[in-house]
Amino acid sequence: MKLESTLRARRDAGHKLVVPYVTGGLGAGWTDVVRAVAAAGADAIEVGIPFSDPVMDGRTIQEASQRALDIGATPAAIVAALGDVDIEVPLVVMTYYNPVAHAGHERFAASLAASGVDGAIVPDLPLDELDGWADAADSAGVETVLLAAPNTSDDRLRAICERSRGFVYGVALMGITGERETLARQAVEMGRRCKAATDRPVLLGVGISNSAQVAEAAAAADGVIVGSALVRRLLEGGGPEAAAAFVAELRTGLDT
Repeated sequence: MKLESTLRARRDAGHKLVVPYVTGGLGAGWTDVVRAVAAAGADAIEVGIPFSDPVMDGRTIQEASQRALDIGATPAAIVAALGDVDIEVPLVVMTYYNPVAHAGHERFAASLAASGVDGAIVPDLPLDELDGWADAADSAGVETVLLAAPNTSDDRLRAICERSRGFVYGVALMGITGERETLARQAVEMGRRCKAATDRPVLLGVGISNSAQVAEAAAAADGVIVGSALVRRLLEGGGPEAAAAFVAELRTGLDT
């Protein structure tokens, strides 16, 4: 399964895309959550690999990452577990560069490919420093998704869109992840700018929290990534059923 081709096909068939984020290693049943959100209508699933210094993440995902680390989650174990998930939508890991560098570019990329992971997001690895990782990922068939922020210049945005694989991750606001009461004003403009710069699928993420915001953001892009609002439900004791119900709500909001 390939990330970009799958998302393109869904988009070209007239669907808006929803990609939920699940923290890997968050409890013994975290892979059941991945299966549940796939069955509930996710177009792809982003799985976070916990890291001790998650600079892009707000309080909710930081707490989830720390809980996962406290019970022994490791990058290798999470990637290996994904090999047994057996779902019909693409998987993307989100990790910081430290675990990638620690494992080694080729080794980490090969481990993702061996577990059926289609893509990787490494938010602290900028466009100008991609070479070692991007070459290894490309060789392994792993699509590296790049992020574009609201303050990205037009020239750099075009370069990011050109080099990104899978989709372009349009960051909806200046700041860290977390739920917001309203959709950031920059979100619609970010979607518009990315769509003008590329034909690759464009997904907006960061601060998108409920079905109304999902619909508003997706109107300016091809779809959305929703993380903190889902992870909060898991931290509050919700399991696969609660996660599936939330994703199904988002799916319904996009399809009506």
